[in-house]
Amino acid sequence: MKRLDVWKHGAIGVVCGRRSKWLVLALWLLVLLFVAPLGTKLSDAQDNDAQSWLPGSAESTQVLDISKGFRPEQIPAVVVYARPDGLTVQDRRQIAEDVQQLKTLHEHGIRGAETRGPLFDRQPDPRAAQVYVPITMDASGWQRISPAVDSIRDQVGKGDDGLSVHITGPGGTAADSAKAFEGIDSTLLYAAMAVVIVMLLITFRSPTLLFVPLLGVVVALFTAQALIYLLARHAGLTVNGQSAGILTVLVFGAGTDYALLLVARYREELRRHEDRHEAMALAMNRAGPAILASGATVVLSMLVLLVAEMNSTRGLGPVAAIGVAVGLIAMLTLFPALLLVFGRWIFWPAVPHLGSADPTRSGVWAHMGRRIARRPRTTWVATALALGLLSLGLIQLRAAGIPNADQFTGKPDSITGQEVSARYFPAGGGDPLVIVADTAQGRQVGEAVAADPGVVTSSIGVPPGVAPVHDGKVLFEATTRAPSDSAAAKDTVERVRDAVHAVPGADAKVGGGSAALLDMENAQTHDNYLVIPLVLVVVLLVLSVLLRALVAPLLLIGTVVLSLATALGVSALAFRHVFDYAGEDVAFPLFVFVFLVALGIDYNIFLTTRIREEATRHGTRQGVVTGLATTGAVITSAGLVLAGTFAALGTLPVVGFAEIGFAVALGVLLDTFVVRSVLVTSLFLDVGPKVWWPNRLAHEDGGSRPADASPPGESGEPGTSGTAGRPGPSREPAVPPNPGDAEDPTRPARPPG
Repeated sequence: MKRLDVWKHGAIGVVCGRRSKWLVLALWLLVLLFVAPLGTKLSDAQDNDAQSWLPGSAESTQVLDISKGFRPEQIPAVVVYARPDGLTVQDRRQIAEDVQQLKTLHEHGIRGAETRGPLFDRQPDPRAAQVYVPITMDASGWQRISPAVDSIRDQVGKGDDGLSVHITGPGGTAADSAKAFEGIDSTLLYAAMAVVIVMLLITFRSPTLLFVPLLGVVVALFTAQALIYLLARHAGLTVNGQSAGILTVLVFGAGTDYALLLVARYREELRRHEDRHEAMALAMNRAGPAILASGATVVLSMLVLLVAEMNSTRGLGPVAAIGVAVGLIAMLTLFPALLLVFGRWIFWPAVPHLGSADPTRSGVWAHMGRRIARRPRTTWVATALALGLLSLGLIQLRAAGIPNADQFTGKPDSITGQEVSARYFPAGGGDPLVIVADTAQGRQVGEAVAADPGVVTSSIGVPPGVAPVHDGKVLFEATTRAPSDSAAAKDTVERVRDAVHAVPGADAKVGGGSAALLDMENAQTHDNYLVIPLVLVVVLLVLSVLLRALVAPLLLIGTVVLSLATALGVSALAFRHVFDYAGEDVAFPLFVFVFLVALGIDYNIFLTTRIREEATRHGTRQGVVTGLATTGAVITSAGLVLAGTFAALGTLPVVGFAEIGFAVALGVLLDTFVVRSVLVTSLFLDVGPKVWWPNRLAHEDGGSRPADASPPGESGEPGTSGTAGRPGPSREPAVPPNPGDAEDPTRPARPPG
């Protein structure tokens, strides 16, 4: 079938039809009217209880399940009173009154009647006191933990006349985290929208055009949020604050990228075709496969997360995949239909008219391609060595978890309270180990726990050996000497587990905050070793099918891995010596890898598919130079948009999100400006036609031009006036033609070579 006629058939014909484009818009309008109210309810469907984050089969998760038989899932808020010179009589009277008032609190899940304390640091002449106020946690606990702590704060105040009062412990920290994430959806939405507006204005230099992709992305986001809400309510899909926040960034970043890639080819075709419907059909026919492959790569890579042990990571997979898939569909249906409705004027003031010059033919990327073509091997070797040296910063990476005291970019009250508490009480107070065992062996298990040197025998709450019983199980708590999020506390968990597991017939298990952190680290390490190779295999398969080759995909995978290592290395150096972060979350390398590989490969796909298209007509070496010249500007713009949207994560006062945003943004910029434009280009030029092996293109190269030949549209290019193969005046418009149009029946055929 002639390429010109493709737009009359199939999905492309529907989207680009003169009448059917209105049907596409009407369908999306109906979708928007239906989904907009549902999309705003996504926060109501979030499940932020502990089990939505923990690894499903971990021992700490099992303890959490068993402990629900003894009591509802709880998180303690710890009120700390301190006066360095010693608590006065008035202080102690005030503390006692506060405790009596706290016992009357029941709103927002506060279990005031179970308030414990005060516990003093010493007798006589105490300097500090602790009071424990349990708060019930369930699927909605994340939303109400902050109001619960505010109610406690209203009762105890902030202290005065030298008496300091802080609310810390797991409850206080959770409340500060909740406040940090308050309005995360709107914060990220507005931040991402601002970045996209600025970058589109710079890229398009058109105040009218930028609103079309923006409208498409917003519709895609609402649609994705509504679909995820329905699946969460009725199909058991797990959504938490983390996945909901990342969804916004992914849809904005990926959706805008797809729009940029399509509109660049559409503008190209508008310069050669008078009919905008025909131009859009050809643009979709030529750029569509690359955009579909890019979207499929992201979707499949996100679905690989379903094999992860971490519930939070596994839940992110389908949420992100749905978001990207909806964004892809919107950018290939709604977006082109909108462009066709508005017509050429939407590009004002730089309207692409028939016969107008294509600025990419003699721009900076065409010039760079010719320079690289002179010494491709020297270029890729030097670039690879430079990136390799920067990747040595990986030795500074500390992806072993972020301590509670360092997880915020600022210093909220819970962290101050944790520091004050550690001066007077066992550092693990407020977040004890939770041990469950069969009743018959309960005392033996309790003695085994108490014998560990990392455990304070006079634990807060019910001491070992005297504990509640339910359904043949006994439960008790034990406080660690070290802070609950420290390596020493995790070592204590491992020793205690070994000790209680050795008690015959006890079926004992150890959970609690420290145990959960240990299990999460182990699960995340497992996920890193499992998910990363699987994603690489998925990307390799997609590239192999798309390019119908093996050498090119292997080269691209190698550049992606090098780009990732460099991004992580430079990020680690920045975190240590610029931002002074204490460490990285255990999931940090995996998240950065998935986002960089899945999203960053888009640019390699768009570049290499264009190179292959040009190589079939003009040879691989000329195809590389032309491919870089024609795609360089739009890929750079897309990279800037994606980097900017991920950088928006830095607007959250949470170190983990800021680190992911910084690393992904840096990696995208490296991939856009260095890896794709320099490393990939020089590698393809050096390898030459063999890059397409085992495809026949490796042996039947489409042309024989020298590697440093000018790209189409410059002197010496076939198809312009006075060149070989087309003597005499050209019958085409006075515009540098695109060699990819050789099959366009509206233009004279170009002789081979």
